[in-house]
Amino acid sequence: HFDGVFANASLFHVPQQELPRVLRQLHATLKRRGVLFCSNPRGDNEEGWHGQRYASYHDLAAWRCRMADAGYLELEHYFRPAGLPCAQQPWLASVWRKAAQ
Repeated sequence: HFDGVFANASLFHVPQQELPRVLRQLHATLKRRGVLFCSNPRGDNEEGWHGQRYASYHDLAAWRCRMADAGYLELEHYFRPAGLPCAQQPWLASVWRKAAQ
């Protein structure tokens, strides 16, 4: 088991129907109170092929629901790149803790 998992620009390639399973599997790899960092481009909860890449975009509310359903507690979130107006920050970064069991 791991103290933390760093999932930068990766989870948004998981189809929405598979995401609950993937998040639970990541949850299972963490030690008690382990941490998951993830950063994904945000969007309006749509998914599909963009050229040769599959992408699934979430807004903050939907991402929070997905993570809570998988057993995570939110530690923080922020939009990237820093220092720009929100409309110019396409990335949602978030840090989550595995709930103590």
